[in-house]
Amino acid sequence: QVQLVESGGGLVQAGGSLSLSCAASGRTLSTYAVGWFRQAPGKEREFVAAVSRGGGTTRSAESVKGRFTISRDNAKNTVYLQMNSLKPDDTGVYYCAADSQIRLPPDTRADKYDYWGQGTQVTVSS
Repeated sequence: QVQLVESGGGLVQAGGSLSLSCAASGRTLSTYAVGWFRQAPGKEREFVAAVSRGGGTTRSAESVKGRFTISRDNAKNTVYLQMNSLKPDDTGVYYCAADSQIRLPPDTRADKYDYWGQGTQVTVSS
């Protein structure tokens, strides 16, 4: 079983950038695809981006394409989400999650992910 811890959230002005990290412990992260999801107040959790086990395949939600980049460093057991050109609509709690099944491309559905972090708050002011 793997434990996930997100970090890097905070308050930023619109147009700014943040870099989130998802650090794993317990098991090597390279055995999991990893996704980022977010949840805004009063809204359902939504898919943001995902990366395959080896890092060779990624996918992103249309709303973040061209602005957010997901990457991973398996040697550091960490997955990253670089967020640029942030908008107020990007505000929410960001979660990373690990999928133990082999799926290509990585899945966008939250219920396919087995392990979740506690989340990190991202607030984008206008």
